[in-house]
Amino acid sequence: MEGLGTITEEAVLRTLTQDVVKSSEIEGEQLDTDQVRSSIARRLGMDIAGLKTADRNVEGVVEMMLDATQRYDQPLTTERLFSWQAALFPTGRSGMNRINVGAWRDDRVAPMQVVSGPVGRERVHFVAPAAARLDDEMARFLDWFNGDVSTEPMLKAAQAHLWFVTIHPFDDGNGRITRAITDMILARSEASAQRFYSMSAQIRLDRGDYYRILERTQHGTMDVTPWMEWFLGCLTRAIEGAHTTLAGVISKARTWEQLREVPLNDRQRLVLNRLLDGFEGKLTSSKWATLVKCSQDTALRDIQALVERDVLVRDAGGGRSTSYSLADFARAAP
Repeated sequence: MEGLGTITEEAVLRTLTQDVVKSSEIEGEQLDTDQVRSSIARRLGMDIAGLKTADRNVEGVVEMMLDATQRYDQPLTTERLFSWQAALFPTGRSGMNRINVGAWRDDRVAPMQVVSGPVGRERVHFVAPAAARLDDEMARFLDWFNGDVSTEPMLKAAQAHLWFVTIHPFDDGNGRITRAITDMILARSEASAQRFYSMSAQIRLDRGDYYRILERTQHGTMDVTPWMEWFLGCLTRAIEGAHTTLAGVISKARTWEQLREVPLNDRQRLVLNRLLDGFEGKLTSSKWATLVKCSQDTALRDIQALVERDVLVRDAGGGRSTSYSLADFARAAP
């Protein structure tokens, strides 16, 4: 990937976007993918069309993830962790509830528990260490994190993930911060801020197994071998799964290479990029007008020009519901 020039930049953008979106999905939060992509591109100085304004919740998650992966070689400190958690909750609330932000949890309301099930029939999966122990527990964790240079980095990523999520030091945001810490160590293992695979995306796919192995490990003995084996298997699947993402990036780049002599305006470039990124549903003139904020007549002219240049083709059917797809050359796999 490092030898593919500008394609590398697109691959990094896709991977980081997927990482942020999927990490939040694990916690049941759905982020706007276009907002995430725009926020990352803007912060990394990437020149892409159709940047979308991101809300402060998206900006906070992106800020944390980029700090972890782009500044992977910097020490992990209490203050840095506090700033990550504060970025995740800019209003000081998680949903309707006010939480401690930029500070360890204090357990004033109740002990920190991971539960599931309806009210009255909750199942307690895990009870975290008491708040009174957090200063000592986190001091030990950070001393090890910053000082240990003997553990193989991928094994250290697995161990750090389990250790931090077990301490569960914050009122909320522990899962996302755990995955940021994991990505930070994996970046260190490669001595590179460029990301071409997403551990969070794979954990999202394996979410059921992930929670089961965590619960079994946290309720078991101090032997963490099964957890380490599961983590390394998940990492392997994440790297293998990256081939699909990278194939899409290369295919997109080759399509633009074929279109280099075709005259296109900014609106057409924006929509073609959306189609190449996996546009959901059918492309109609109404959707075109909405995407690029133009009139229906302008959308029809843009589309007709692409049909005449064999970039788009009309789908079967017609009338008011006429839809369009990329021509075969633009959809071909690399």
